[in-house]
Amino acid sequence: MAIMLDGDHLTIEKLVAIARYDEKVEIAPASVEKIKECRAMLEDKIKAREIMYGINTGIGELSEVVLDDKQVKDFQKYLIYNHAAGIGEPAPIEHVRGAMASRVNVMSKGKSGCRPKIPLTYVEMLNKGVTPVVCKKGSVGACGDLAPMSQIALLMMGEGEAFYKGERLPGKEAMDRAGIDIPDLEARDGLSCINGSNLITAISALQLFDIDRWLKQAEIACAMTLEALLANMKPYDVRVHEARGFPGAVRSARALMKCIGGSDLLEGKHKMKVQDAYSMRSSPQVIGAAHDAVAYARKQVEIELNGVGDNPIFLPEYKLTLTGANFQGSPVSLPMDMVGAAVTMVCVLSERRLNRMTNANLSVGLPAFLTKGAGMFSGLMLSQYTADTLIVEQRILSAPASTMSIPAAADQEDFVSMGMNTALKNAQIIDNAYGILGIELMAAAQALDFREFNPGKGVAAARKVIRKYVEHLEEDRPLYDDHNRMKELVKSGEILDVVEKTVGSLG
Repeated sequence: MAIMLDGDHLTIEKLVAIARYDEKVEIAPASVEKIKECRAMLEDKIKAREIMYGINTGIGELSEVVLDDKQVKDFQKYLIYNHAAGIGEPAPIEHVRGAMASRVNVMSKGKSGCRPKIPLTYVEMLNKGVTPVVCKKGSVGACGDLAPMSQIALLMMGEGEAFYKGERLPGKEAMDRAGIDIPDLEARDGLSCINGSNLITAISALQLFDIDRWLKQAEIACAMTLEALLANMKPYDVRVHEARGFPGAVRSARALMKCIGGSDLLEGKHKMKVQDAYSMRSSPQVIGAAHDAVAYARKQVEIELNGVGDNPIFLPEYKLTLTGANFQGSPVSLPMDMVGAAVTMVCVLSERRLNRMTNANLSVGLPAFLTKGAGMFSGLMLSQYTADTLIVEQRILSAPASTMSIPAAADQEDFVSMGMNTALKNAQIIDNAYGILGIELMAAAQALDFREFNPGKGVAAARKVIRKYVEHLEEDRPLYDDHNRMKELVKSGEILDVVEKTVGSLG
């Protein structure tokens, strides 16, 4: 069944289904009527020669320039031409599909002023697999994602480029092959296509979906390491975290205990310290703080997915046009900056646990660098180097882009969100995070090979998956292959899927 877009009920999971898994979409019939009603009001205002920003005026610093009747339509074309000014390699197809779905959902609220044919054409493109070619860079995240959204809007005039059935084609050819009519642009149509932070929001939604799954795997890796280091399990009792009250920490403690459930460690069969290092016993608090950051960002992103992100906005119930700045990307970029820092923070914690497993002075009896032949062999010594360099890169990328505004448009647009920079750097942070966590998981599996006890059911299941891809390191071998396999394994989520089948949902 197709996902219905009505302007009010688009979730992150639905957007992922559309953008990544090509789920079909429809616009709710009631929303089509809202779009028609809004358009009728706008056309009445145009006939009455009411001055409206971006319809019969220029934009930005040129907003005081009033256009004549002939210029009104041509302006939409030149608006898209001028703003299709990005640079760089094409954005991933799922990002562009997500932006299109997000924009359709905004239009479905009936406050954007476009003709119904515009969002209906976007729906056809989504359902038939025509994805505009959009440069990754160029948006400053205010006045909307103008540059990338303009490259999408070029297709409305039969221009630009698009991917279709694995080919990169001229836009008109892609639309013709898919059997999609070119709607062209009339008054307001062009600006309605571009005047929102829809690409930033779509990328953020996809990232939040992936980060939630990554955090669950961070808990699996943590559980494995705790077992390998013969941890004192009292700090993971859920009651400790309920007493403080942070929901993320409660969630994380529950996930850890699910993974460790059934372990000999819980039976008191092994001697353990009264208190372990912070990198072990504060794991629920730290991972939990990341969960809480993601929960806040998720709320913000879903508000934006279902909000009116236009300027101006049209309120048919009042027969009113209002200008403002609902295109501003800060409500998304600020929480997503926090999420990027949260992922980096959890990675730092992961590396510190890795250090405790490889350092014979800290590993509670494990061999140095997790190899029996230390001296002749270096074991996983260099795996830590790799994790460290990835973390330094993450730390550099964790500087908030939302504070980095540079004025534009002759200082008319003198504060911008730089939310696209947040989205792009978060993509690198997440990519590194897959590798860092993969290294901890590989080391934890190696460490558990040296322990003679029954680990938790979830831990055992995770270790079994790891051993499908990476063998025990008996003698030194080039490790880059193992690192890359583990990175892809974490990215795939296979470990998570198997563990959750074994012990139930981790969150």
